[in-house]
Amino acid sequence: MTITVEITIQSTIDKVWNHWTKPEHIINWNFASDEWCCPSATNDLRSGREFVWRMEAKDGSVGFDYKGIYDQIEKEKSISYKMTDGRKVIINFLAEGDSIKLTESFEAEGTNSDEQQRAGWQAILVNFKNYVESQ
Repeated sequence: MTITVEITIQSTIDKVWNHWTKPEHIINWNFASDEWCCPSATNDLRSGREFVWRMEAKDGSVGFDYKGIYDQIEKEKSISYKMTDGRKVIINFLAEGDSIKLTESFEAEGTNSDEQQRAGWQAILVNFKNYVESQ
């Protein structure tokens, strides 16, 4: 099953793109709640190359590396990649007037409910929106 989340950000496409793809920005928004953080991120934004974004509980009780390999990148339009477990993700960036609609579609995993996954990914998008709009 594919799950889709989306958000509209009041910003320019170049700012949204840079904040989504640059490690110095990723560490500021890539977590689903205030109890989590993203202490490190690497991102080689080229087809066939890898990204690794570390996600951890702030209390140090649990953490994991969110990794994937990029399939296609169309600057300021779309990104597609495969996570290390083989699931596909597609992100689209659409300029609409003075805002950007960011849509992220991903293949669900079998451990957590679809609603839990949707809520977690949507929370990360809300963090992203808040971060971009506060800069």
